[in-house]
Amino acid sequence: MSFHTLCGLAAITAALTSCQNAMTIKTKPYPVARMDTTVQDNYHGTIVKDPYRWLEDDNSAETAAWVRAQNEVTQDYLSQIPYRGRIEERLTQLYDYPKEGTPFRVGEYYFFYKNDGLQNQSVLYYQKGLDGAPEVFLDPNALSDNGTAALNTVTFSKDDRYAAYSVSRSGSDWVEIFVMEVATRKQLADKIEWVKFSGASWGRDGFYYSRYDAPAPGTSAYSAKNEYQKVYFHKLGTPQTEDVLVYEDREHPLRYFSGFVSDDFKWLFIVASEGTSGTEILYKNTTVPGAPFKTLFKGFANDYAVIDCEDDKALVLTNDAAPNFRLVSVDLNAAAPAVTDVIPQSENLLQWVTTAGGAIFAGYLKDASSRVYQYDRTGKQVREIPLPGIGTAAGFDGKKDDKEVFYGFSSFNVPPTSYRYSIADGTSTLYRQTKVNFDVSSFQVDQVFYTSKDGTRVPMFLVYKKGLKRDGNNPVYLYAYGGFNISRTPGFSASNILLLEQGGIYALANIRGGGEYGEAWHRAGMLEKKQNVFDDFIAAAEYLIAEKYTSPKKLAIAGGSNGGLLIGACLTQRPDLYCATFPMVGVLDMLRYHRFTIGWGWVVEYGSADNATDFPYLYKYSPLHNIRPGVCYPPTMIMTADHDDRVVPAHSFKFGATLQAAQTAAPGCDNPILLRVESDAGHGAGKPVSKTIREQADIWSFFLWNAGVREL
Repeated sequence: MSFHTLCGLAAITAALTSCQNAMTIKTKPYPVARMDTTVQDNYHGTIVKDPYRWLEDDNSAETAAWVRAQNEVTQDYLSQIPYRGRIEERLTQLYDYPKEGTPFRVGEYYFFYKNDGLQNQSVLYYQKGLDGAPEVFLDPNALSDNGTAALNTVTFSKDDRYAAYSVSRSGSDWVEIFVMEVATRKQLADKIEWVKFSGASWGRDGFYYSRYDAPAPGTSAYSAKNEYQKVYFHKLGTPQTEDVLVYEDREHPLRYFSGFVSDDFKWLFIVASEGTSGTEILYKNTTVPGAPFKTLFKGFANDYAVIDCEDDKALVLTNDAAPNFRLVSVDLNAAAPAVTDVIPQSENLLQWVTTAGGAIFAGYLKDASSRVYQYDRTGKQVREIPLPGIGTAAGFDGKKDDKEVFYGFSSFNVPPTSYRYSIADGTSTLYRQTKVNFDVSSFQVDQVFYTSKDGTRVPMFLVYKKGLKRDGNNPVYLYAYGGFNISRTPGFSASNILLLEQGGIYALANIRGGGEYGEAWHRAGMLEKKQNVFDDFIAAAEYLIAEKYTSPKKLAIAGGSNGGLLIGACLTQRPDLYCATFPMVGVLDMLRYHRFTIGWGWVVEYGSADNATDFPYLYKYSPLHNIRPGVCYPPTMIMTADHDDRVVPAHSFKFGATLQAAQTAAPGCDNPILLRVESDAGHGAGKPVSKTIREQADIWSFFLWNAGVREL
């Protein structure tokens, strides 16, 4: 079926028009969630009840039965949407085009990821030279029957002989590390287990990695608190039981640690952090027997990242005394190492730095869009690298002897495109251009700026089909993240094309809490200032309505993880603004989030209810604790997955049970509150394409139906 046939409303459903216009969808009764009114906590004198705490036990038969029943209600509702199948069919068409990543050099080989179109996982290819025939190096699709095994990281030894790759299964953050010989693709016997938030960092005859102890018997690997991460060194050809403990800190169980060594193997670094921001860097000279670790940068007020190390000098990207970040150099041999600016702070965010061929490449964000500059090793600017337009550029990484590097560029209406870049003369040459089976030139990208509640100017991208009428009648899907210093920049999505083809608008708001304007923008949306994030997002919705892009009957909001918290908070604070909401894998219980897996690592961002100073503001906006019985909340599909061990499903379970109970008490309100729990999936990374397509079909179907669209 061609899409022109699909999107012709009358052409497809003329015979059904009259009955569909009158059609309503009935939601099956929600499964009864047992309320235990005896469960409560005393937070600094405030008693907080937690009647659904039993749903935190992801191993219990009672929880499993309740989740199965919830999924039955959800699937029954979705199955009644008459065009759900056609949306999935169109999404399958939209996803079915070859996708190839930016190549990178390893010795005499060039590596790149490629997906033929509908493969569940992208395949890692390699070829000899740029003109060699591509061959499969690693195919994660062969590691599972259902496409749920995914490559997490792949790193190569400094002599380019070996590749260490990590594999995650069913979306879990737990990974296993394996080793292959590059030239022969021979699989070695090495296998490393119980690794989380770590890949392999190669040393002279093995690699450094970080791991936790195996979960104690009787505890859940997917929800138990992770403590005491340690750094080990694994020597190739030996069992994991013989790995050498390199670093641990028994006094601070709630810290992350990772280790890596300089290219000349002389300097060993340990990066420590207490959460998602703020680092400490330790170092030692490996050529000095018994040398202790010394502190290079003390934590945890600022961020420090070692970019390169050459001639005993480290290049470090930091926001110390530079909210927009700067690149500094530090002499590791000095008795008291001091920093020297290489690239000083500027008015724009210095987002990333790479090195290759004796050059430094710096990626900036200007109003959430990429700018890239080349510098020499002293920090002298050589040139700005022209980019195709508003979008996101990445790559520019290589080795000291490289003459050229590769980079990728994409935008909302520009599929990922790869370029070769000559370091000597600054010329870019098209290398690979993605060919899609739809017309991207028919879509337009605008950037608008709106005013938040406190007067802050906030940018937002709008993507839509050319010729759009601003009559308040367009379906709008408003998305944002707003946290952890993460910047949301223009990127290509085949799924969004479906909405745009239907005359809808995709809106991305660059709200505070992210990193789009540096650390000041981040800090303005964290801890006790988190409400700014919600205010920014609500103001985005109000702007879209006031400017007649849409109306509350046509506006959906969505976000995942920290963005799921955003949606949960905006749903409870302004339920009148939306026709559909999608809190995805969200942090929704702000009083107990830090008690599961690595939730403690977010305390630096959110604060902790265990702290008397933090509790009041957390309790004030915590989505779970601000659901009000009797309020008619908008149609909502809460989304999570059974193997999410980052934001455990209990957040969504408890939020769903509470919201359904509150909605039931609202007179005359029949808006659906659905819980969609994906099986054999996690927080999102590594999700198979087949699952992604089905999930997106459910999202678009639920949104469009509740926006009043009865035919496609």
